Amino acid sequence: MTKQSLNPETLFNSLQYGFSQIVVAEGTRTVHFSGQVAWDEHENVVGENDLRAQVWQSLKNVETAVTTTGATLNDIVTLRIYIVQSWMDKTAPVSEGLKEFFPKNPPATTWIGVYGLARPEFLIEIEGTAVF
Repeated sequence: MTKQSLNPETLFNSLQYGFSQIVVAEGTRTVHFSGQVAWDEHENVVGENDLRAQVWQSLKNVETAVTTTGATLNDIVTLRIYIVQSWMDKTAPVSEGLKEFFPKNPPATTWIGVYGLARPEFLIEIEGTAVF
């Protein structure tokens, strides 16, 4: 798979938040993965009322989902991150997690404030696409 991240100077500096403005990818296989939340394998919430802990668990679950297909985190081209609206002014942990898990050529990403998620204890959900 070839993946090129583009961040033109005529758009705002998204790299400071941990994502790219544009990603161009070419590969033979496309993987769409469902929204990953802060559940562990036993459906226990990791980090109840703790956005940072939920970001890290959700991103670990993203990694598990894509590596199960033979892809890697580097093959992820887009993410959609749903954040409970009441936490939208406290999103520094989201940027920190993205920079930690995607230190080079991060995916194109959209952050969406939502009223709620599938369970009231979920603060964040991350879905996306990988190409490899």
